[in-house]
Amino acid sequence: MLTLYVSVPLDGPSAVSGQAVANGAHMALDRIHGQIGRYRVALKELDDATPARAKWDPGQTNDDARMVVADPTTVGYIGDFNSGASAVSIPSLNRFGIPQVSPTSTAAGLTSSGPGAAPGEPDKYYPTGIRTFARVATSDTVQAAIQVQLQRSLGCTRTFVVDDGEVDGEDMATSFDLAARAAGLEVIATQTFAQKATDYRALAASLASTGANCVLIAAVNGSGAVLLTKQLAAAVPRARLFATAGMAESTFAGGISPSLASRLLITSPALGASAYPGSARTVLSEYARIYGTPEPDAIFGYEATSLMLSAIAGATDHGRRQARRASVLKEIFATRGRHSVLGTYSITREGDTSLRTYGVWRVAAGRLEFFKALDG
Repeated sequence: MLTLYVSVPLDGPSAVSGQAVANGAHMALDRIHGQIGRYRVALKELDDATPARAKWDPGQTNDDARMVVADPTTVGYIGDFNSGASAVSIPSLNRFGIPQVSPTSTAAGLTSSGPGAAPGEPDKYYPTGIRTFARVATSDTVQAAIQVQLQRSLGCTRTFVVDDGEVDGEDMATSFDLAARAAGLEVIATQTFAQKATDYRALAASLASTGANCVLIAAVNGSGAVLLTKQLAAAVPRARLFATAGMAESTFAGGISPSLASRLLITSPALGASAYPGSARTVLSEYARIYGTPEPDAIFGYEATSLMLSAIAGATDHGRRQARRASVLKEIFATRGRHSVLGTYSITREGDTSLRTYGVWRVAAGRLEFFKALDG
């Protein structure tokens, strides 16, 4: 038997997306009936969140990683969902050569030392010196360029950025600042907000005094994003608001009023069904039949697992050879011109997908609605 682990948050507001990713992973395994030649493949879910934090937790993520590396049947790891959790799990898995494919961790520094990366990234995540992490979602370097493109097209000239201090939020804020300055879009300031505060009106008043005509919120949904968005919007009633991928969830959209929704756009590596190949529409239709309306990230759970399963099949000659983690890893990084539900892509030597399209989403009647796709 071979075991795949999928690590996602199953507590807090982002549990809807975490479960959607896990559901997508199960669908991918079901497509091959849980079998690759002589090998039966099992999929085990890990919750990297805790009820106390209501989002991913570093200690829980570390505990989960230790369990994964202690399992001799482990052949691969799907995760993590949040970039901060991936920053915790990658070094632990790397020491044991465990192939890791993240569906949704987009922080630039996980794979690159370029714009948006912090000092020491990405080398500090790979103690063996060998890359073991790849992702199927397009990085924040691209998301930042898309946000700048989108904001400039809508008349933004002075943008105020707020982030939640998470790896995803800080990385995106930094990436956006660099992309904006290069494109001539003024970033007035970047402010980190206190997560899960009960009142953000002081921050909102400070923002209002700057004369910003646009606001970018770089955050994960469980950080108090709904209340923050409402109070910022009230303080700058004429400004446009933009949010990053961590807020492209039904639990966030459900808290947004129609009047606020008309001013808000969200970017996500996920596209609407209409923008994907026919194979994706089939998968999403099947998902809806089994689980209900899919969260945007569900398709990434399906593809991350499909890529891993394809690599296992290639590494074992469809189950006829011994399954070795190093061989599976080699197959993942040898991915070229893969025809998938996300479109045709390759995996770079750094572990990034070659896809560069982001979706723009809006909120309508408390629901996420796909607006359009933009290429970065």
